[in-house]
This record gives sequence, C-alpha cells and structure tokens, in this order.
Amino acid sequence: MKRTAGTTVTDTSPDPETEEVPKTEEPRESREPRESEESKESSESEESEEPGGDGENAGNGETEEATGTTGASPRRTRWLRVLAGVLTVALLATGATLFVKGQRLRDTPATSNHALTDTEATDRVTGEVGSALSKVFSYGPRSTAATKETAKRVLAGKALQQYAALYGQVEKQAADQKLTLTTQVVHAGVTRLGTDSAHLLVFLDQVYEREGKAATTAAAQLSVTAELRGGRWVVVEITSR
Repeated sequence: MKRTAGTTVTDTSPDPETEEVPKTEEPRESREPRESEESKESSESEESEEPGGDGENAGNGETEEATGTTGASPRRTRWLRVLAGVLTVALLATGATLFVKGQRLRDTPATSNHALTDTEATDRVTGEVGSALSKVFSYGPRSTAATKETAKRVLAGKALQQYAALYGQVEKQAADQKLTLTTQVVHAGVTRLGTDSAHLLVFLDQVYEREGKAATTAAAQLSVTAELRGGRWVVVEITSR
C-alpha cells in the first residue's frame, strides 16, 4: 500500500513472488498411507499376473482337484475290471447252462418221439399193429388153426409166448361151445415211436357169439409194444389195462 498526499492507495499489483500459487504439500503422514495402498495394489496386480500369483493358486487348486480325481481313477478302473470279470463269468455260466439244457432237450424222449413229427410212420405202425390184433383175437369153431398160424407171423417174443399159453384153452372152448369171437380195433394211438420200436394204446370192441345165443359185446384196452423186424411191425408185448 502506498501513501500519497491525503489519499491512501491500495496497491493491487500482483506480487511476483506470490503470483504463483504454491502447491500444497500433503502431510507426510497422509502420503505414506496412499503410497502404501498404491504399492499394495501394484503388488497384488503383479502377483495376479505372475505365475506364482492367485492364478497359479487357482490353477494349483484345479490341479490338486484333478490330481485327486486321477488318484481315484485307478481304484475305479480296478472295480470296473472286477465287475467286467464277474459279468463275463456270469454270462459264460449262463451260456453253459443254456447249452446243457438245450442238449438235454434235444435228447429227451419227447424230441426223439417220431410220433409227434412223422405222420407217415405213425400211420403205418398203427395200421399194421391194429390189423395184427384184429386177426389174432378173432376166431371161430372152424378157424382156430388159421388164427394160430397168423399169430406166429404177427406176434413175437413175450406176446407170442403169452398168446400160445392161453390160446390152447381158447381153441378147445371154441370147438366145444361153437364160440366165435370177432375183434375190431376202434382206436389205436402211438404214444412213442422210435426208429425200430413203438408203444401204442389200443381200444378194442369184441363181439362174443355162441351158437343159439345172443351176441355179447365187450370193450378191451391194451398197451402194446411193437418192433420193426424184417420191414414190418411185429407185436412183442401185450398188457391188458
């Protein structure tokens, strides 16, 4: 401020020394925390970028987890191998069982019974056995000798022996009582048919006639075993049922 005569003039010209506003310096205490925070952030940023930082730790975590999985993998592999072995053994055992059962099924009497599959052979044995029985169980007072000869051709073995033992009595009664017996096969079924043997169930109707008396009808049921001999079926066993 300059003084003149009677007037006080205020000097407003800028002071060269004060024109430039001095920079306000922060206190040392306030700078140090900021520098510390910046250094910390920089350090954290560098650590995150460095291989040994959080990224590596995260990677290590995944690696550790993967390592744990890899450690469990051999055990799982062993269990899978054991399971595969057990299944293989089970399948082999099942296959062997089915093979044995199939073999037994092929070897059963049902599968070897041609009566179920060979119609022509079944009809043939039924016709020949039925005809033989009708002839040997049919006779008259004057035809017993012919019946006896027929029995020798169509019967054999045990059947022929049984027939011969009984027919002696039948032959005498037929001559004395004028007895006539007529036998007709009503039905004959083959229960089993092999290549050279057959089992049959035969149903007969028999009519007895005595001279001067009414005829009597009776039914008979026989189990018959026949064998193929010389190209024809021969009855070898007869059982009354």
